[in-house]
Amino acid sequence: MDARLLDILVCPICKSSLEYRKSAAELVCKPCKLAFPIRDDIPIMLEEEARRMSADEA
Repeated sequence: MDARLLDILVCPICKSSLEYRKSAAELVCKPCKLAFPIRDDIPIMLEEEARRMSADEA
């Protein structure tokens, strides 16, 4: 993931900053408890593509 891209991306729902989890290839929004996938170095920032996270994961 490009560091410059990570600096400007925000959650499409709540506009919070995102945490990059390299090992899982995800961008995580803690307030929404959503994990957006990264496929072929492209973040998929669609709510319907995001994975709901459990309270333990967030």
